Amino acid sequence: MAPSEPDWLIPNLPTVVDLFAGYQLTREFYREVHDREEHQRYCQWYHQVAQQHRDELKHLRQDINLLGFFYRGRF
Repeated sequence: MAPSEPDWLIPNLPTVVDLFAGYQLTREFYREVHDREEHQRYCQWYHQVAQQHRDELKHLRQDINLLGFFYRGRF
């Protein structure tokens, strides 16, 4: 008994819901990659600025304390 229509020749096309699900998954993936890259750049920037601040504080601690000189230890 042969089938009247060859169903095996017609490919199963994805439904609209499947197409949008794939699109949404792809979009979420790229959004996650983008967010992680932004976070990594922010962390690098933060560490760089923190190191600059530590260096500035080190230099400031080596400077003469003129305000303390005028107040003679009251400040």
